Formats: sequence, C-alpha cells, structure tokens
Amino acid sequence: MLFERPSDDTLYDALIARDPGYDGLAYVGVTSTGIFCRLTCAARKPKRENVRFFDTTAECLHAGFRPCRRCRPMMGTGAPEPLVATLLDALDREPERRWLEVDVVAMGFDASTVRRAFRRRFGMSFLEMARLRRIGKAVAHLAEGDSVVDAQLDAGFSSGSGFRAAVTRLLGETPARLRGKAMLKADWIETPIGPMIAIADLHALHILEFLERKALATEVRKLQAATGSAIAFGRSAPIDRIEAELAAYFAGRSADFATRLAPLGTSFEQQVWGGLRRITVGTTATYSGLAADIGNPAAVRAVGRANGANPIAVVIPCHRVVGAAGDLTGYGGGLWRKRWLLEHERRMAVGRGAGPLS
Repeated sequence: MLFERPSDDTLYDALIARDPGYDGLAYVGVTSTGIFCRLTCAARKPKRENVRFFDTTAECLHAGFRPCRRCRPMMGTGAPEPLVATLLDALDREPERRWLEVDVVAMGFDASTVRRAFRRRFGMSFLEMARLRRIGKAVAHLAEGDSVVDAQLDAGFSSGSGFRAAVTRLLGETPARLRGKAMLKADWIETPIGPMIAIADLHALHILEFLERKALATEVRKLQAATGSAIAFGRSAPIDRIEAELAAYFAGRSADFATRLAPLGTSFEQQVWGGLRRITVGTTATYSGLAADIGNPAAVRAVGRANGANPIAVVIPCHRVVGAAGDLTGYGGGLWRKRWLLEHERRMAVGRGAGPLS
C-alpha cells in the first residue's frame, strides 16, 4: 500500500528526460514561476534548485502552485469526463472567482453528478478545488509583496475579519452570549498540509481537526452541549503546547505528544482511541486488528465508526488504520492527507535508525 516515491534527484532526471514512465507518479512545482506540471511537460526545464516534487495535484494546490496551461496536470492520465474537462477549463479561465454550486448548475450540470465525478478523479469536489486555487493565488500575491488585505480579497473574503467571521459562525457564539459562560478557547495552527483548528480549556485539548473536515461543525456543537461552555478565539496552555509538538512532528523531529487530551466520546470510543495511540509510528493496523487489540474482535464495524468519530487528528492517529487489503479507506481530512501522513511517518521511522518512533 505504501509506495516509496523515487528520490527527488531521480524525479528531476525523469523531468529532464520527459520520461513517460513517471507520468502521474509525481508532480513538479516550479518555485520561480509558481506553476506545477506533469513530469512529461514540454515546457522549458527549470533549474534543480527551483523545483519541489509532490505526490498529488491536491498537495501542489495546497502549497500555492497553479496548474500549467501547457501540460494541464489537473486532467490526470486518460481522458477526463466531458463535464470535468469543461469545469477545469472554466476554473483555468477564472481562478480568482468564488465559485458556488449555483454557478455549476447555471452551466447546465447537476451538482451531485459533478461532485461525484470530481471526487472520483481528484479526491475532492470542484468547489474544494476552486477554493484551493483561490487561496493559492492569494498566497502567491503575498509572496510577491502584496498586502494582506489584497490577498484576503483575492481569496474571496470581503474584509480582514471575514475568515474569523466564518469560523465564528461555526462556533455559534456572539460576544453578547458569552457573558457568564465557562470558556473554551479556539485558535488556528498552521501545518504543511493545511490549517487545523484546536479547541481547548485551561487543562486539556478537546478538538484538533483540519478545517475541511465535514464533521467539524457537529463536533463543536456536541462539545458545547456537553460542557455548557462558550467558545471564543484565544490561546490556552494546551493549544500552545500542541502547536509546539505538531511543529516538531511535521519537521520530522519527534512523534511524541504529551499534551493532555480530553476527546468527547463514549467509553467504547475512548477504548478505540486508546488503541489507536498504541499503533507504532511508521506502521499501520487494520480495523480487525484494532478490534482484537482492544479485546473485542467481533466489533470491527463499531471500531470503524469510532475511528471515524475521532475528534483529535494526527495525535490520536486514526490515519494509521487501513483496510484488510492494505487500501487507504476513508479519512475525514482527505485521503491525500492520510497518504501524506503515513509516508511522513514511514520516513521518520526509517530515519530514526534505532527503530520506529513511539
């Protein structure tokens, strides 16, 4: 399941040779132009120091690169469905546009059909892809020295507070309703694979999720109902600590997490989450194996549900659970992130020399 990507030097040689055997295996981002390409692109070849290699087009978009108009890497291998090709063309023409579902319908497409077609081909919806293109363009503007306000406007936020306003709606509180309530704090944590939101009280971390996770709003509402607490932007000691630990993790220095956790879940879910934390870094487990580990081998489906209900990503490593055949199966943060995390941890374990990190 875990495919070891060739070295960057090997991929660069393939890029120079336009080797078709590497087409779709990886993608190259050119830092001097902000564009990403197939390895077989016919464009003038960049210098070695100006390239970064990625496993998926989603990673390229997250890193702020835009697709090459010449080799059209978003088309993937093989001819895409006509509706996919049409919408990709439209997105190429208007990458700054804040695309909505009504725009897709206005072009004569069924929204659910488009959603399924894009997820089959790219692992993300058309609207998710459009959002990444928009944010990537804003990042490019910032790198060119544009003001933060200009970048926010390019990303589709009408004011400097727009991003926070969107999350304030998610958290469901206004200042007038905070008076007299116990308080939880929420803040952003930037990572190489996208921003996360952390929610904690003074003593423990309750939620750590990638912002795209669809269950995030439900998790927040459950936490508020269970604790009777309001949530406001701010920092607490657990958020500061988990941010430092995540920085060490993503830098490949350590996979040790000592932040106190308080995920909201049933006793069975807590059992499963404890089992997840026992899976060694650099390895994976199956759902049946995890069920056996917690002493309930018949509860494979229940283990799967508990795995999906995990509200603390990365630290409680639900990404380390795979299907019986070694397939990646689902992941709330997106399959491309699951693959990235597993490969990152595999490299950490190999780099340790004395054995896998624990």
